[in-house]
Amino acid sequence: MKVLVKLKNDIVKHPWVYLMFLPVAAFYILFCYVPMGGAVIAFNDYSPRAGIFGSEWVGFKWFIEFFRDIYFFRLMRNTFLLNVYDIIIGFPAPILIAILLNELRARHYKSAVQTMMYMPNFISMVVLCGIITDFCITEGVVNDVLGWFGMEPVNWMMEQMAFKPIFIISNLWQYAGWSSIIYVAALSGVSQELYDAADVDGCGRVKKVLHVTLPALMPTIVIMFILRLGNIMTVGFEKVILLYNPLTYETADVISSYVYRRGVLEANYSYATAVGLFNSVLNFGFLLLANWMSRRTTEQSLW
Repeated sequence: MKVLVKLKNDIVKHPWVYLMFLPVAAFYILFCYVPMGGAVIAFNDYSPRAGIFGSEWVGFKWFIEFFRDIYFFRLMRNTFLLNVYDIIIGFPAPILIAILLNELRARHYKSAVQTMMYMPNFISMVVLCGIITDFCITEGVVNDVLGWFGMEPVNWMMEQMAFKPIFIISNLWQYAGWSSIIYVAALSGVSQELYDAADVDGCGRVKKVLHVTLPALMPTIVIMFILRLGNIMTVGFEKVILLYNPLTYETADVISSYVYRRGVLEANYSYATAVGLFNSVLNFGFLLLANWMSRRTTEQSLW
């Protein structure tokens, strides 16, 4: 009761803040929480004619079928490895970009560099994958460059072992600049007096980065790393579907693309929902584990 009274008083005191919050709350309620009721399909033999609550209840049938699926280990392996490689290569990149941008003193040059690095994020995924495909086919730019070193042209889009490097490098180009925004914002709050004090102590640029910039970024880095680990079993299916083909399924097929094929193309809605629900629970487990480990080791966590 006291909580409700306190909330009411706060709304009366800050009405415009809560008014601005309403569209955000409505978005998450309508598009994130309400659809969660459809997760019951994972336990049904769903039929569109019978509806969600009219379909036959089959319990954990679809989960067991997925665990016994011949593609289960391939999907788990590819999804996990793509995310691990992306974390190893892609996670430090925005941090490095933010530190380098922070060291630039020419404001106009800094703004121009930031703008150019943010632009790839706004390219349509279809257009981006079309560019990647054109670059990596037999007559593409990649083979033109490799030809200078005497290598024979190869259609890299048909090579199983080439899919992961293509995916990770293109992710790096597309998202590294945009992801650096949050670290640049964190650095904007660092007091200039700390850098002045470091100058007085005789610190060069490298030492200032090690003893001032990085410690200032560490809380943000920890939080972002925990959130990233919370998605370690998630790979966006759009890019995978646009880049892979049956010849590269062995290294390119991930859980989300498999859910797309089984749920949309084959109309097996219950099976696809079960796989997606299992994936979400797995991600939530990684999030809890990462948060617990961070709290134990760095005393920083999401909660």
